[in-house]
Amino acid sequence: MNISKETIQDLANEFENCQKILIALGDENRQHLILEMIRLGNCNGVRVGEITAKSHLSRPAVSHHIQILKDAGLLKVRHEGTKNFYYFDADMDVMNQLIHMLMQAKEIMKQLPDRSGE
Repeated sequence: MNISKETIQDLANEFENCQKILIALGDENRQHLILEMIRLGNCNGVRVGEITAKSHLSRPAVSHHIQILKDAGLLKVRHEGTKNFYYFDADMDVMNQLIHMLMQAKEIMKQLPDRSGE
């Protein structure tokens, strides 16, 4: 199969555009925080203290990781007075961009021959 350089460059560009979310999701500590937030089961949001209690991380470290998840478009924050509640509400454009990039990579891989040597 012959995949054009243009197709490969398009995939590289899409991958580059997804780096922020891939980095956010690629960290083991952030994966743990996401899982704990899901397990807490509060769709209205959770506070940093609640997440910290479920992790081995310090409160400042949890806050740092939450900020990265927010910057990547995975979390949002709701303010009630001086309290902040973090919840999942991913930016749909960011999520669609990631899904599109993964689907494009999958389509390219389906066209490639077996290169394992087996």
